[in-house]
Amino acid sequence: MITRRTFTASLLSAVPATGLLGRAAFAQDMRDITFVQPSPSAINSFPVFTAIGEGFFAEEGLNVTVEAINGSGAVLQALSAGQAHFGRPGPGPLLAARTRGVEAVHIYNVAARSNFGIAVQEDSEYTSIEDLRGKVIGTGTADGAEVGFARNVLTGAGMTEGEDYTFLTVGDGGPATAAFLNGEIDAYSASTADTAILNQRGMAVRDITPAEFNRFFGNGIATMADTIANDRELVEKWSRAFAKGHAFAMDDANRETVLAHLAAGNPQEGEDKEFQSALFDAVRSKTVPSDDAPYMGWYPAEVWEEWQQALVDGGEISGPLDDLDAAWTNEFAEIGSEAVGG
Repeated sequence: MITRRTFTASLLSAVPATGLLGRAAFAQDMRDITFVQPSPSAINSFPVFTAIGEGFFAEEGLNVTVEAINGSGAVLQALSAGQAHFGRPGPGPLLAARTRGVEAVHIYNVAARSNFGIAVQEDSEYTSIEDLRGKVIGTGTADGAEVGFARNVLTGAGMTEGEDYTFLTVGDGGPATAAFLNGEIDAYSASTADTAILNQRGMAVRDITPAEFNRFFGNGIATMADTIANDRELVEKWSRAFAKGHAFAMDDANRETVLAHLAAGNPQEGEDKEFQSALFDAVRSKTVPSDDAPYMGWYPAEVWEEWQQALVDGGEISGPLDDLDAAWTNEFAEIGSEAVGG
């Protein structure tokens, strides 16, 4: 568990919604809500910042503050400690946390298409996952979603951590670039945003992840089971506003407005307009629902089963959960879909 003091000390950015509200006015009885994300990027959480900027949360009586902390593990700690109401952790860390008694629940499939990949330098001799046998794989965090994803891919190639490969936590952005240049890592388990940043900083990389792993959805919106049981109205309000923000941002007619909201959420990302636009396109493309999805935010049950099996095979959890279905639900994404007329 983390205390408020250590949580604050680890804070990378905090964005109060009051400075981002669009046309909607605050109601007399606004409720303060905290959302935690595993990195400071506003683009990675673009539906949240869009919903804030367009006033969709305010219309539901919610005053949302966004806090960025380091990785999915920290997000789940903040949720379980009652320091946040909603967060955006990866499915692997969430399932692992549930084996430790953390009753977090995924309620919206944001990255419906895998937003992670294993990247190597553009001029590297490595062309397949098998080429990484005996190599060092860099990660942004020690327990983030990118670690579980990479372990899943490497296990699928018949490799065992500690015997056939090792992970090295190097951070993202500049530190990851330095790790490549210094020869500390041979490959990097990266999100769509991480890869774009590396390329933008002159470290040209390419993704060698097998196509079949695209079905492994990435980070989604989560809350605690107690919140669903005891404060269902809050979860429904959040879900309606979030879905509206997602739908609004998916419409190219709203593109410039959305980019302005994202720049307000993270001014540094908005300094290079061309890069911001390209990164937004890359991240947004990963949130397009699969062809068989009935609405945005929908989770396929069979991929949860595959995620769980991957964690078992990789040794991250000792065995299947007693009730895997308790780790996720589609009911609130459906409520959100109804709110946008989907």
